Amino acid sequence: MPRYVSQRPRRKVQPLSLDPKKKPKVAIIIPAYNEAERIGRVLRASLESKYADDVIVVCDGCRDNTAKVAARFAGARVLDLPVNVGKAGAMAAGVKTTDAEILMFVDADLIGLTSDHIDSIIRPLITNQCEMCIGVFRGGKFWSDAAQRITPYYSGQRAMRRSLFTAIPNLQDARMGVEIALNEHAKRVRARVLRVVLYGVSNCHKEQKMGLAQGIQARKQMFQEMLEAHKRARTRKRRERKRDKPGKWPRP
Repeated sequence: MPRYVSQRPRRKVQPLSLDPKKKPKVAIIIPAYNEAERIGRVLRASLESKYADDVIVVCDGCRDNTAKVAARFAGARVLDLPVNVGKAGAMAAGVKTTDAEILMFVDADLIGLTSDHIDSIIRPLITNQCEMCIGVFRGGKFWSDAAQRITPYYSGQRAMRRSLFTAIPNLQDARMGVEIALNEHAKRVRARVLRVVLYGVSNCHKEQKMGLAQGIQARKQMFQEMLEAHKRARTRKRRERKRDKPGKWPRP
């Protein structure tokens, strides 16, 4: 059984209105950049999910055969972007192609992922236990586990209500800082957030995919984009505090 950890039970958002006779539509969106060698196993797990109504691969200006590989899987839709817009932009592009009420995002380079892992993230939203559920790695590669023990809410494996995603202005500009932007918005509106442990799942590191030099450069860029997302979140928080701060009464 998955282990759930809750965050911030106080809420400003309204619970998802669910018809017990009708399951809300679920879309699995897989943003991908040059993942032809790895996306097949993620697609198989996604297509086997018992909750998925739509599986969308967003090729983010790929220079390899990611789109062709994904197109071979019956039941998957492929959105092939002509230029690279970053992870956040690719996720937003995928969302625009579906009217699903629940959005599930999965990284394209995962190792050990199964449909059970995916369903364990989606299920809490189906049963209206939360507005966002995040999958955290355990029991996979050492560095993947270590990174998510330090920053468990930075995981790219998450399901969420559509309204949470679409309410964030200029989200596409966050690029690799998209998880930070999503976390900050969920915190700001006091959404219910759960974590579920994904045993045996890990990701493929950039240095392994691109080689040492290019991988280090890509990781540096990722950290820069995450830092920019942090800065934007802090700036927005300061503005909101200043706006909500009560004015001083004039002296008599």
